[in-house]
Amino acid sequence: MKSTILETRTPIAEPAAGNGGDRQEASLHGEILLRLRDYVVEGNIPEGARVPERQLCEMLGISRTPLREALKVLAAEGLIELLPNRGARVRQLRARDLEELFDVMAGLESLAGRLACEAITDEEITAIERLHYEMYGHYLHRDMHGYFQVNQRIHESIVAAARNETLKTAYANFAGRIRRVRYSANFARKRQRWAEAMREHEAILDALRRRAASELSDILFQHLRNKRTAAIEHLSEDRETTPETTPQGG
Repeated sequence: MKSTILETRTPIAEPAAGNGGDRQEASLHGEILLRLRDYVVEGNIPEGARVPERQLCEMLGISRTPLREALKVLAAEGLIELLPNRGARVRQLRARDLEELFDVMAGLESLAGRLACEAITDEEITAIERLHYEMYGHYLHRDMHGYFQVNQRIHESIVAAARNETLKTAYANFAGRIRRVRYSANFARKRQRWAEAMREHEAILDALRRRAASELSDILFQHLRNKRTAAIEHLSEDRETTPETTPQGG
């Protein structure tokens, strides 16, 4: 799995003092968070392993303070666990955890699809179509990083089109907790699963265009169920080939 941080090794510039400093600081925080999230999601730190803060600070060209602020956000998203006075480690999920989380996500996305068909605008459908074809381009070029990023935007767009803030908040909470394994699941049965996922997305887009609420609801539920199967399969394969990391304390 490639990391945008490791590929670029580009330091993130500290915000300049003076007018606009708050906006620059917010932008800096957003960039750190984005790159750190990608780094964790793409599996550059093993499950259960400690987060190498010093190494990350060197790669990003930042101090410990902004890094730790970003780690707090990732902890709230469920990607990592903060350890009292001992840094952080990547959250390790059991197969049963994945089953339960993906089932909840399947239910949330199924509901989102049904509600979206009642409220989505033509402009929003057009925007999702553009994302779909962008994702298809990444698929053709075997660009896993680009594919995953756009894929997530499609699912988030459908949830946003449901016009239900409670649903949107719950979705964001659970999505963060399985983002890493949802990414890695693309490597399970890589060729056939990736092709299957693209066909499922074609069906999602078709049902959305027709505003076929029940059909879209069923497709999204099964899409997440299929992703669950791939994720658990990948988890099993990964742990068979990699010595399990024993969490230290906590």
